[in-house]
Amino acid sequence: MKDASPHDAMIPLSVLDLSPITEGGTAAQSFRNTLDLAQHAERWGYRRYWLAEHHSMPGIASAATALVIGHVAAGTAAIRVGAGGIMLPNHAPLVIAEQFGTLEALFPGRIDLGIGRAPGSDQVTARALRRSLSSDIDRFPDDVLELMDYFAPAEPGQAVRAVPGEGLRVPLWILGSSLYGAQLAAAFGLPFAFASHFAPAQMMQAIEIYRSRFQPSRQLERPYVMLGFNVFAADSDDEARLLATSMQQAFVNLRSGRPTTLPPPRAGYESELPAYARGMLAEVLSCSAIGSPATVRDALRAFIVRTEADELMLTSHIFAHPARLRSFEIAAQARDALA
Repeated sequence: MKDASPHDAMIPLSVLDLSPITEGGTAAQSFRNTLDLAQHAERWGYRRYWLAEHHSMPGIASAATALVIGHVAAGTAAIRVGAGGIMLPNHAPLVIAEQFGTLEALFPGRIDLGIGRAPGSDQVTARALRRSLSSDIDRFPDDVLELMDYFAPAEPGQAVRAVPGEGLRVPLWILGSSLYGAQLAAAFGLPFAFASHFAPAQMMQAIEIYRSRFQPSRQLERPYVMLGFNVFAADSDDEARLLATSMQQAFVNLRSGRPTTLPPPRAGYESELPAYARGMLAEVLSCSAIGSPATVRDALRAFIVRTEADELMLTSHIFAHPARLRSFEIAAQARDALA
């Protein structure tokens, strides 16, 4: 499996969608918006469309991630669709192998499986998911290896088999927001996706560790780094800054222990915040492009030059669906201008 390729002249862009539930909206509407965005992204030349596993979050509809992936894959034709990611400690590896083996059988050559070790929730929700917190998070590397084995061709006499799944070699990615994921992805020879769109602090160190320690594998011959990047693009800088306040409100609410649906934009929101909250947002949004087409183009160029990323995974947490579409369209135009 050689889907992840060396650095291209025109860096590929992909989409990370949390299928946001907006204030006053419903999950059903979120899923319609998700499919519409995926169809537009396919036409605009995005490489992948990933959805993330989160639980007990009022503003995120993608908890049953494999089901939403199937919904998107069925409504598109060629774009790769996958998980960014599945939180493996919440599941038996066999269950994930069967789910993604099923998706790969239904949509051959189009399914990605990004995996992480965080719960995607708080500890109370994690207990509800797993019925117990007795599982050892240090077993994550063993769980990854077990998952990889289920996608390999079955061995004679193999007692437990993933059907469907075996022999399909669904490409695995390691997700991370710290140095741990970089080390594991390097050791296993897997592509690495770093969550710089919300946890940028260790990004450059993680990239260096991953690239310097990478061991080639059957899936991947050389290191391949995909980085998360926020884009809030509009026809003017002022409009883009206003659109970004929806994500800012949602993030502050989440960090304050009161997660909410995605609120509408709010003029002057940052000026109302205490200094510590403004500092938190400044750090979280340090890997972002917020502005007009020219501003976004320049920010993308600077980020690519600084990181030498092989691919960017863009997220655009915007309240109004037409404005979110426009943001991703502007980003695709910026990519083309950089080619």
